[in-house]
This record gives sequence, C-alpha cells and structure tokens, in this order.
Amino acid sequence: MASRVTTRTGGRPATTGLIEGRFGLSVGRPRSDPPSGWEWVPLSGVARLETGHTPSRRHPEYWGGEIPWIGIRDATENHGRVIYDTYQHTNDVGIANSSARVLPANTVCLSRTASVGYVVVMGRPMATSQDFVNWVCSDRLDHRFLKYVLLAEHEALLRFASGTTHQTIYFPEVKAFHVSLPPIHEQRAIANVLGTLDDKIELNRRMSETLESIARAIFKSWFVDFDPVRAKADGRDPGLPKHIADLFPDRLVDSELGPIPAGWQIGKLGDVADHPRRTVNPHDVDAETPYIALEHMPKRCIALTNWGAAGGLASNKFRFRRSEILFGKLRPYFHKVGVAPLDGVCSTDIVVVNSRDDGWFGFVLGHFSSDEFVEYTNLSSTGTRMPRTNWRDMSKFAVALPPPTVAATFADLIRPLTEKIIGTTHESRSLAALRDTLLPKLISGEIRLSGAQASTRNPAG
Repeated sequence: MASRVTTRTGGRPATTGLIEGRFGLSVGRPRSDPPSGWEWVPLSGVARLETGHTPSRRHPEYWGGEIPWIGIRDATENHGRVIYDTYQHTNDVGIANSSARVLPANTVCLSRTASVGYVVVMGRPMATSQDFVNWVCSDRLDHRFLKYVLLAEHEALLRFASGTTHQTIYFPEVKAFHVSLPPIHEQRAIANVLGTLDDKIELNRRMSETLESIARAIFKSWFVDFDPVRAKADGRDPGLPKHIADLFPDRLVDSELGPIPAGWQIGKLGDVADHPRRTVNPHDVDAETPYIALEHMPKRCIALTNWGAAGGLASNKFRFRRSEILFGKLRPYFHKVGVAPLDGVCSTDIVVVNSRDDGWFGFVLGHFSSDEFVEYTNLSSTGTRMPRTNWRDMSKFAVALPPPTVAATFADLIRPLTEKIIGTTHESRSLAALRDTLLPKLISGEIRLSGAQASTRNPAG
C-alpha cells in the first residue's frame, strides 16, 4: 500500500465549496459519478502538494548557481513540456535562506497567479517561485497523467481563479482539487498515447532548432566572419567543396564597415530586399484565412508554428506569402523574426519582407534575423512606451554585398533547411490537433484504454 501523502503548504484549509471542471478535475468532489472502474479522489491524497518561494533579490549571493528556479516566463514559454533548465538559477544559500524547496524530477507544476493555468514538468530537481503549486506524485498517480488532466482542464482552471487585480487560484481551492483517477495501468496507457504524439512534436521542434542553428552558423561564417576568405588568405583549406571555395577571394580589403572580402561591395539591405505592401481590408479577407499577429511569433526563432484565423478582424492587414520573412516592428528588441509557413495576412505591426531575387533569400534572412540587425532597429526605433521601427530605416542597414553567385549558392544551401522547418511545422500542428482531440476524450473516460486496446464508452452510461 502506498504511504500516506503529506501536503507541505500550510495556510488555510481546503474549501468546502464545489466548482466542477469539464473532464477530470474539480474543486470539491463532483456530483457526477466517474467512469466505471475510476474514482474521484482528493489530489492531495495521491500527490504531495508543494509551493515555492523567491529568494530575496536584495541578496545577490542567493542567485546564480546550479539549482534551476522556475518562474512564470519558464512556464509560459514551455507550456505542457518537460523542462531541464530555466532562465534563472538559485543555489544552496538561496534555498537555505528562503521558503523555496528543491523538488524532485517529475514534479508537476501549475502556475496559479497572474498567468494562470500554465503547466510544466521538472526534468530534474528544481525549485519554483510562489506563483506555482506543485505536486510530487505518489505511486498511485502517474505524473504524466496528472499533466494531461491539467492541460485538458485549462478552461476550468481559469474558472477556479478569483481576484480583482490579478487572477489567482488560492490554496483553499487547490487543496480541494479532486481528480477522476483510473487504475495506474490505465493512467500509463493514456499517458503513453498522448506522450507519443508530444514526443514527436518535441522531436520536430528540436530538429527545427538544429536546422536554424546550422543556417545561422553558415551565414555567420560566410558573411560576418568571412572564414573562407581568411582561410585562403592564410593558406589553409576553407573546408568547403572546391566549387564553393572558388567563389571566395583570398584577401580582405579595408572598407567603411571594416575589412571585407575583395570584390565585395558596400550596400544596404534595401538593395537586395523589399517590403511588399499588400494592404488588405478585413472585409475582403475570408474568415478562415490564416492570421499571424505578434503574439503568434516566438522570440529568436524563425519557425512560426502558431497562427489564428482572420475572422473578426477590424482593421487593415498585410498579406504575406509562404516563405516570406516576417519581422515584428513593434518593440523590435523582442527579436520576433520568422519565415511564413503558408499564405495569409498579418498585423501591420509586422513588416513583410522578401528578397528582390530568389538568390538573395538566405542572405536577407540571415541579416534580418541577426542580433546586429535587431539591435540596429531597436536603436533607430521611435516612441517611448511602444517603440516601432519602420521599413525606411530597416532598408538602410549597411551590409557587405557578395557577388550574386555567392549569395545564390548560400540560398541553395538554406532553402532546403527552411522548407524542412516549414514541413515539420505543419506535421506538428496536425499531431497537436490529434492530441487535442484525444485529450478530453481520454481524460474523461469517453475513450477507454486497456493496454493497447481501446474502446468507446457510452457517454450516457
């Protein structure tokens, strides 16, 4: 028999009220019966409830070290995923001088205040801020199953929260959480089905990161550090196929930008890139047309995996085409630059960019997504609270222009990488749609799993 689970949060006791979720989670025990063979149990009876704390910011010695510390940003950027590192770290001194505790791997974490309802799982021992409630699962509860219950009940979690300034799920409600619990073998079967889909999505994400890193590395080597030129100047092998190495000169010359390869010219990005202003009235856009806003664009990642639909838009937008570059011009320091994975419309706070010739695609993408260009746009932005850059200033960014043959060779290398990123994006969205369809049906018991066999339960009975 499993040992008794102890909750370690203190404070007020569990509420006696009832707020029912939709599928498998409730504040208080629901009136409805669970599926056959399942039972409604207090979550604190099968998992140890923990919270977190923030070591004092007035003591810098409490920060920096080997202990990952989960904050809201870690959760919002990794919702539904296992995380192995965090933006901030504390140390043994910070833990000893605060109420924070280091929790074990597989602890399930839920953001409970400000940004409510984000779920992550610890991939190794970590601590969290007080913005989270955390569960260390006993042998009666598979941590993956709990993660999926919380993901399925996102809408209910928002209803569990209260507050005027900031919505918060308070501890009396958390302590009253009840979960509809199948036998452990069925929990594992459910988690395996959903986890297989998530694992493939995660593999695609990592592959896209790797492909982007390869593209950035080649761009930096050829067009920033001029490695092939320096190698030839030193009498070294550039490490490139001969037909590519022959495209580069064997010396650098002085220029207003510093040393650049002989035969290259000083120019501006606007010489090889364009901003097609395809303004469109929202009434002329089909409601199902893909729509990309700034909130859909991740930071420092050219893979655009999220978008909405154009239905309900009230102001003019820009049309964009597949494989064009989208640059977030509002607060450009957020570094939101991506390659459009399909045709659609976007916010006018996004600059649509394409290369004037296909052979310059990789060169243009490399510069627009570089730290140097983003910093340039940030410094040239106008506005205090909501700084914006503009195409006129963006197009003036000075660059060393290679001969078209060099740019085209780079484009031939980069285009397959961006096409692969786009392909994995669409595959991952299809997998996520399948997962999201299965998730509530599995968590509610509408679809039953026993090992590898699945059956459909009559919802009425």
